[in-house]
Amino acid sequence: MTGYARTALLLAGMTALFMAVGFLIGGRTGMMIALLIAMGTNLFAWWRSGDMVLSMYGAREVDARSEPDLYSLTAGLARNAGLPMPKLYIIDSPQPNAFATGRDPANAAVAVNSGLLQVLSRDEAAGVIAHELAHIKHRDTLLMSVTATLAGAISMVANFGMFFSGGNRENNGIGMIGGILLAILAPIAAMVVQMAISRSREYEADRLGAEISRNPLALASALAKIHNGAHAVPNPEAEANPATAHMFIINPLSGQAMDNLFSTHPDTANRIAALEALARQSGGAASAPGRRGFVEGVRLDDLTGRGPRRGPWG
Repeated sequence: MTGYARTALLLAGMTALFMAVGFLIGGRTGMMIALLIAMGTNLFAWWRSGDMVLSMYGAREVDARSEPDLYSLTAGLARNAGLPMPKLYIIDSPQPNAFATGRDPANAAVAVNSGLLQVLSRDEAAGVIAHELAHIKHRDTLLMSVTATLAGAISMVANFGMFFSGGNRENNGIGMIGGILLAILAPIAAMVVQMAISRSREYEADRLGAEISRNPLALASALAKIHNGAHAVPNPEAEANPATAHMFIINPLSGQAMDNLFSTHPDTANRIAALEALARQSGGAASAPGRRGFVEGVRLDDLTGRGPRRGPWG
């Protein structure tokens, strides 16, 4: 399916979930109100969801003058991918991570955390940016941004249902106990949709990203370091907006809350193993054959004891 077809299917499914929640809260009237909310949310998500996510994380746009090395690196990778240069953003967060957003390649953006520039080498950062460009090339970014917006909206509507449902079942209401269950189950349903979308796309973005950067092992090494950093360094913005977690290259949630009950990303060790296999197929050799979870001396449960350092772009 094309990116637009997947997005249209997602919008239809999320709209149906919206209407089901509305019906449980207020019967037919609630269902119609939910439909109107869903239509407005869908339009907003289609056109402005990317900007909203960037705003959530306080991302600041950079250019060739303010970040010349990062900009030139991204521009070169975009040429390799056959894409126009995306807008480039930096998020002031010590957690190493990155994501891409935008409704199409002509309106795309890549955002990297400042912590990523400090932890990764230039080759590793190139692998991460290439992974995000792969999402842009496959038009996954619209799907991921829309999912984040609608999942958050469904959680909000479900919470309203818990507070506004009374103790009786007037107007087909669900009552207080039903409201509590709705507040729990509706976000889980939205999260399951996120899982189905994100997990299948990450492997493909890894594969194409490795082709764009021409260095599968550098991307594998970056995944290991980001995995470690994401679990060691909290990301308060992501914890406050768990519906956006699937957009990042590695799940940014610390796992301290119930938000990580369902993971939106495939297992990092499996992704690394796939990249090592790709390197062997392309004539390279995995840096640690037969040792699952090790890439260029980086272990998935060990930050190698090194503290933050300045990245190659300062």
